[in-house]
Amino acid sequence: MASTSFLIHHLAPSTTPSRATAPHRQAAAGGIRPSNLICRAQKQTSQEEESDSMAVSRRLALTVLIGGAAIGAKVSPADAAYGEAANVFGKPKTNTDFTPYKGGDFNLLIPAKWNPSKEVEYPGQILRYEDNFDSTTNVAVMVTPTDKKTIADYGSPAEFLSKVDYLLGKQAYSGKTDSEGGFDSDAVATANILETSTPVIGGKNYYYISVLTRTADGDEGGKHQLITATISDGKLYICKAQAGDKRWFKGARKYVESAANSFSVA
Repeated sequence: MASTSFLIHHLAPSTTPSRATAPHRQAAAGGIRPSNLICRAQKQTSQEEESDSMAVSRRLALTVLIGGAAIGAKVSPADAAYGEAANVFGKPKTNTDFTPYKGGDFNLLIPAKWNPSKEVEYPGQILRYEDNFDSTTNVAVMVTPTDKKTIADYGSPAEFLSKVDYLLGKQAYSGKTDSEGGFDSDAVATANILETSTPVIGGKNYYYISVLTRTADGDEGGKHQLITATISDGKLYICKAQAGDKRWFKGARKYVESAANSFSVA
């Protein structure tokens, strides 16, 4: 209001004619007071400037707040590296590719998309899971009594494998043949040990054996069979996970290796 009174006072009609006041006299002749006209125009301009000033102030304040928040912000749990799914709700991530299996005295990670199977292949088999789309890709657990105190009592990993070679599938054909593909005469199957290790887990000695078996018919290009074995309380525990060679290189390797490596006896 003080600003309006000041303008009205100085813009009141003057008794001295000039170019600047001439138009106002013309307006006064029409019955409109020049002071009121100018006052209204100035008041509107003042309100617009005040509104603009408030808007600018709000924007500046908002900019400062956003800038401060950006500087002080920490990495959100929802942020994800390239190729990873964002953790939208900030909850701890869990491995959904595998399902923990806790038996009476052993633990195992089973691929989440594998289903339980009733097929029994080996002596003492107590568990079998297989891939939804390929039964050749599977994992099985066998428990049999033994007089050995430790797995090392069987000898080397290769010697142990020779005593449980039924796990690899014995040759059923007994005729005369000269198969192609590097097989010996009269042999239609072969097994090659690719890797062995003897880890100690929870105070128990384990044998880990990776075997590639092939048959003369070329089915699946062969099979990758991973065997983990140990002895506890007079029992021989064996976990065998396998996949055909073609599926092994198409993604099955991850699941077969993880299952075999996760096996442990309490």
